[in-house]
Amino acid sequence: MTISPASTWTHVCSVSDIPRLGSRVVKRDDGDVALFRTADDQVFALHDRCPHKGGALSQGIVHGKTVTCPLHSWNIALETGEACAPDDGCTMRFAVKVEGEAVFVNLA
Repeated sequence: MTISPASTWTHVCSVSDIPRLGSRVVKRDDGDVALFRTADDQVFALHDRCPHKGGALSQGIVHGKTVTCPLHSWNIALETGEACAPDDGCTMRFAVKVEGEAVFVNLA
């Protein structure tokens, strides 16, 4: 799915479309968004780019409320987009709301 950056709350998928402890990518003109699903079915959205070397976070491993970048093992907090200590950096976070099975992301 490709989304225009002018959108605000956009229905992007169903919760079941995101693998548990995995991700799904939403294509955007100004950078892809990675949707992550935790073991307890919480959904988070981050810019699909590690702040360290630009690795695709969507290809990382989800554990708890973090994702580990596949390039250099930086851990990124899904709730904030912040790198976990001792690493330092941040990737853009997008607000998510789930209504029933429907996942909406605020892309504004």
